Amino acid sequence: MHEYDEAVLRCFLQNQSRLFPEDVAATMEEAEAFLEDCLAVVVRGADEVREYFDMEGLDPGEEDVLDASEVFDVGDGRYLIVEG
Repeated sequence: MHEYDEAVLRCFLQNQSRLFPEDVAATMEEAEAFLEDCLAVVVRGADEVREYFDMEGLDPGEEDVLDASEVFDVGDGRYLIVEG
């Protein structure tokens, strides 16, 4: 089970529209449950985002992996990756 702190949950709630046409969560509890269901991961830094994409065989196309819609910048050096 993953644990998502307040900064991660707040980041997801504020930016979920980048990934989904409608909000999938309205509260911190709903956000946490959704992220757990998706097996979303939090990584430290851009290099770990790139490593994650490589390990999972994900291709961001021509854009920088950090600009992919499923990558959320938490703002403290960490990134949340949500596979929608």
